[in-house]
Amino acid sequence: MAAAPPPSRPIKVLMLHGYTQSGPLFQAKTGALRKTLQKAFPSGVDLVYPTAPIRLTPADESFLAGNGTGRDGAGKENGSASEAPGELDAWAWWRRKGDGEPYTYEGLETGLARIAEVMKAQGPFDGVVGFSQGGACAAMVASLLEPGRRTAFEEKQKDGGMRFPESFESDTQGASQPPLKFAVSYSGFAARGMNPYHAFYEPKIQTPVLHFLGTQDVVVEEARSLALVKACEHADDKYVVYHPGGHFLPSTQKASVNALIGFIKEVLHGEEGKKEEESVEDMDVPF
Repeated sequence: MAAAPPPSRPIKVLMLHGYTQSGPLFQAKTGALRKTLQKAFPSGVDLVYPTAPIRLTPADESFLAGNGTGRDGAGKENGSASEAPGELDAWAWWRRKGDGEPYTYEGLETGLARIAEVMKAQGPFDGVVGFSQGGACAAMVASLLEPGRRTAFEEKQKDGGMRFPESFESDTQGASQPPLKFAVSYSGFAARGMNPYHAFYEPKIQTPVLHFLGTQDVVVEEARSLALVKACEHADDKYVVYHPGGHFLPSTQKASVNALIGFIKEVLHGEEGKKEEESVEDMDVPF
């Protein structure tokens, strides 16, 4: 992967934090990674860190259920939550409701609307990177921006599936955000079993997604992360990286960081090559 040269233009990446975190906290925790990316992409890299819209409280059932069993990222991730009484600086893109099937992601539309708002105001973005619940959400966002995905949602909605998010409809989103060139999921997962979210994954996600899994992760089961891998068209070993750690983003592990940089370079190099071919095809050839 690392053989591809860096892009010749600045790139912009959306960074989605995990359950109980916030944008500023995720930014602080990925400081080392941000510096490495800035060196790897000399033309410039802009990382945007929004905060999810759903505020968690000590009384929140799903927050208190953070016992390491991996209720869709319900564990306290990287010490993100304060122990002080009252309001916590702990946020979520959704809350999972129900231990068995079918379960629902309460507030998912609200979380996606926040992301759509950021993309419209600060985009367009080249890619998205997410951790845990943010990793799951990153794949969802990549899926929603793909051509034909709305049709898949309409078909699944007939059988009780979620409707296509209004915030991602073309007349709302406009041309501000084209399909993403890549997505990266750290300790992410896919909704499995009987649930209303199959249209995110059927048909498979076409956007190249790089998956990072911790061999010691006890918050998100490996099977749940592999379910997301299987939901992607690019699902061979090249797109799955295991790191020797738990439920965190390995921002200082050389092998993991090199894999990330190589992946982004390869994807963007391929995109630039396509544009060059298209421009040549459009030229008037004098013979």
